[in-house]
Amino acid sequence: MDYKKSKAPTNTVTRDIMNLCEDTGNIYESVAIISKRANQISSEIKQDLNKKLAEFASYNDSLDEVFENREQIEISRYYEKLPKPSLLATEEFIEGNVYYRDPSKENEE
Repeated sequence: MDYKKSKAPTNTVTRDIMNLCEDTGNIYESVAIISKRANQISSEIKQDLNKKLAEFASYNDSLDEVFENREQIEISRYYEKLPKPSLLATEEFIEGNVYYRDPSKENEE
């Protein structure tokens, strides 16, 4: 998922819970799916940010010198302005872009 091109809102949006539970038939199951996807998105964003910030890491043990790198600050600000992972996951779920399955239901069939 390219979270940089997502149409998810950056602010909290009130959702109709009936729309969220249409696919699963249970609001709690829908919320569990969204939360698991939000955790995945969060870890992806964190890995991406850490990879980009690792380029600016200094390996000196000197605590006296603190360098401000303008590029590093801009990267951090960019990631701060991204929508929260929960909003991205909710948008994906509503659009039908999240694959999920319930193994217990598959065994019953």
